[in-house]
Amino acid sequence: LDLKNPSEETSAIVDSSDGYTKIVGPSVATVKQMIAHIKSRNPNVPQSVIDMIPYYISEGNTEGIAGDLAFAQSCIETGNFVFPQSTCAVTIEQNNFCMLGVTSTFEKGNSFATPQLGIRAQIQHLKAYASTEPLVGECVDPRFTYVTRGCAPYLEWLGMNENPQGKGWASGVKYGEKIRKVLEEIRQIKVEDNAEGSIDNSSEPSKPDAAEPAVPFCVKVNIANLNIRKGPGTNYATTGKFTGKGIFTIVEVKEGNGSESGWGKLKSGAGWISLDYTEKV
Repeated sequence: LDLKNPSEETSAIVDSSDGYTKIVGPSVATVKQMIAHIKSRNPNVPQSVIDMIPYYISEGNTEGIAGDLAFAQSCIETGNFVFPQSTCAVTIEQNNFCMLGVTSTFEKGNSFATPQLGIRAQIQHLKAYASTEPLVGECVDPRFTYVTRGCAPYLEWLGMNENPQGKGWASGVKYGEKIRKVLEEIRQIKVEDNAEGSIDNSSEPSKPDAAEPAVPFCVKVNIANLNIRKGPGTNYATTGKFTGKGIFTIVEVKEGNGSESGWGKLKSGAGWISLDYTEKV
């Protein structure tokens, strides 16, 4: 085991009792459900989009925002990542998946260096609307300070027409409800445990494959201080970093000793982590 302190379970409810959908909270849908959804809507979706989907959950977890909700918003804003010129004012190269900074018709909007930064900015902008809590990470959202903090705690209030204060992300009628419809579709998808993005219509859970897991795959880390090491084992030095809670992509696996679950190499190149405190998503 490669752990400093015990993990703390996070429990929160995204959907509020009065029928509105809270923006603050954990993602309900998994990476596999989101991949299955976008592949069904856009069979030609670029692999780069598939690869970045885990960031919606990891960046959302960092700021306490439902990452699957942010992904549903991106599906609406980008035309399911087709980026049609007739309705979308940004391109995939801008790494802007929510038309952030498009304040007038076909204004170009903001650009970000990487998909992760673009998703981080989107998550932070949602937090600006949904909460008055300070950001956990460094602000990369160039429009964060323009938002009246906490004016839209519910998804349905992101549309200016439906917001009691007349504020919101977009002026389109029932903007939030359109996102909610997509979000509900994503959360209802059934997927197999061992086939990323494929539909599982059976009532029996999938049995894990006894062979070495196929890579890449995504894992959820439930502790904030899981060591990242320079190699697959505790005999390797740490890199001086912890993972933090979130979703991570594993690109290589090595067997562990005894009862250990093994070691996974992070796609980011940061190093290796023990898989004992992770679960596949």
